[in-house]
Amino acid sequence: MITLFKILSVLPLWLVHGIGWSLGWLVFAASGVYRRRFLANAHQAGMGWQQWGGAVGESGKLVAELPRLWLGRPVPVLWDGASHVEAALALGRGVVFLTPHLGCFEITAQAYARRYGQEKQPMTVLFRPPRQSWLRALVTTARARPGLHTAPTTLAGVKQMIKALKQGQCLGLLPDQVPPLGMGLWVPFFGREAYTMTLSVRLAQQTGATVLMAWGERLSWGRGYRVHVQPLLAVLPADSAQAAGVINQAMEDLIRSCPQQYLWGYARYKQPRQEL
Repeated sequence: MITLFKILSVLPLWLVHGIGWSLGWLVFAASGVYRRRFLANAHQAGMGWQQWGGAVGESGKLVAELPRLWLGRPVPVLWDGASHVEAALALGRGVVFLTPHLGCFEITAQAYARRYGQEKQPMTVLFRPPRQSWLRALVTTARARPGLHTAPTTLAGVKQMIKALKQGQCLGLLPDQVPPLGMGLWVPFFGREAYTMTLSVRLAQQTGATVLMAWGERLSWGRGYRVHVQPLLAVLPADSAQAAGVINQAMEDLIRSCPQQYLWGYARYKQPRQEL
């Protein structure tokens, strides 16, 4: 498997994405469980074929591009909304970047680290190591880069993130990721109750950090990526459930802007696991 990762890491991005597109459709056709969840989530959000059809191949690209992003040469990245990042950094209160499972969420942290992480403030991302030992070592090494830190999904990791924000640094979180039991609340997401993390809300409220939404658009024909950044315009209520609802609504709006690149196959409505 390591050999396959190394091969994929040196291929041109257009070829990697072509392989991934085929892989996405192959899995969609072969796995009834995955296909039913994919379609159920898309229909729950009111998406028709024109909105979700492209996401089948894009989901495969998400998997195939990881070796290229982790081990290969830097890829072209454009920015839309970089001024929001610069303004937030200038305030010095720390920045919480919220990124849904939309487009290439791996590239958002990498792009920030490359452009701002060394000269301004580093970014810390919440990271749960893979269970496979060979993949755990690979991912840990690949994500260890200048300007980019990782924090474990533990109490120690939360303390690490709070400390980073108080020092004016940045965090990267996926707020539509299902957290462990006891670390979230049941809040509507596209009209259905979904167990939603409250960590992003608590971090922003406790530290006064600026909240920005960011996602990495995957450009066609292997031309690279475009990182979109925009501020969270709504004020976060003091009530945790209401604040999580505000975040969910903001994530819904982002997803509606490009449903063709959302990871509809993600088990967003699953029961939270018991953290051991």
